Amino acid sequence: MQEFEYCKSTEAKPENLQKNWLREFYQVVHTHKPHFMALHCQEFGGKNYEASMSHVDKFVKELLSSDAMKDYNRARVYLDENYKSQEHFTALGSFYFLHESLKNIYQFDFKAKKYKKVTGKEIYSDTLESTPMLEKEKFPQDYFPECKWSRKGFIRTRWCITDCAFDLVNIHLFHDASNLIAWETSPSVYSGIRHKALGYVLERIIDQRFEKVSYFVFGDFNFRLDAKAVVETLCAKATMQTIRAADTNEVVKLIFRESDNDRKVMLQLEKKLFDYFNQDVFRDNNGTALLEFDRELSVFKDRLYELDISFPPSYPYSEDSSQGKQYMNTRCPAWCDRILMSHSAKELILKSENDEKIVIYDHIGPNVCMGDHKPVFLSFRIAAGAGKPIANVHKCCVVQ
Repeated sequence: MQEFEYCKSTEAKPENLQKNWLREFYQVVHTHKPHFMALHCQEFGGKNYEASMSHVDKFVKELLSSDAMKDYNRARVYLDENYKSQEHFTALGSFYFLHESLKNIYQFDFKAKKYKKVTGKEIYSDTLESTPMLEKEKFPQDYFPECKWSRKGFIRTRWCITDCAFDLVNIHLFHDASNLIAWETSPSVYSGIRHKALGYVLERIIDQRFEKVSYFVFGDFNFRLDAKAVVETLCAKATMQTIRAADTNEVVKLIFRESDNDRKVMLQLEKKLFDYFNQDVFRDNNGTALLEFDRELSVFKDRLYELDISFPPSYPYSEDSSQGKQYMNTRCPAWCDRILMSHSAKELILKSENDEKIVIYDHIGPNVCMGDHKPVFLSFRIAAGAGKPIANVHKCCVVQ
């Protein structure tokens, strides 16, 4: 899954960013050769969506016609392009590709409540509400911080490969509006908002309207590290200076300095500034020392499973095309982009019977500018008709 925001980039030209992104994406496809592939995009087209339409069109056409994808003879593309409707627009894009060797794959019609065989390549855009092959929702307005509309919601599709049914949910949750507010409490107020929204999605996909099936939820969850705990750990031996606005007395900046060493500045914190003096802490050993502060998923451990993370925080990377491994100093780096699944979906994924690594959870383009988010992917084998004595094995890949 990938947050694909052309117009947010001030350093990288959209054409170059798309070229890099697709090259790295195709390399993953070539390496893992999935039979079924799902690609979930968020903020598809960026904040200035109308101005970015030409780039979106080029991206879609390239994906569907490229030589790297020639063996995928069936595809479904769902693009929420209805940017004039504040109540409905999510800027989500969901792509599904089926390899020519994959037989008997069906997609669920939510209105007719039955599966339909997938043939050909089809693109659905603009108002997806009329498309029966998916469910799309924007979160209720009272879920939004200060009730201000933004492009947050989910799209759900359901698939069946040789009697094995599963839901794929494209999701985009709420971001942290202010580093200063996030730092105030543990967990932060923003964490609580995301908790509520994710709970809403999970309730919707397991309600009584349809048969319950296994599900994979992947997208930009905007999960953040516990800011208060991270700062207290990174700056354990520092002294804090508080700077307030002269007119309102509001805290506008926090400066953490070493107690000795000439009072060296370790961290500067503002609403949209997280400037820590040593970025290596977020990259060394893939940032695993900071995973203890990645706590937002813990409240869902009875409903959601995730493979062990072995890649560095996926956000916020520099959008300078020459700085593929550098983080921006706007936010504390975090694992925003994730691939989660129900516990029943976990059981569908075949475990390796030998030393071969069959299940891979990783990021894409580690050394290349891919935008401010690095895509992550999960490659695995799934037993179609799981539980049957003789089951056909298919290889799947989901990309966030």
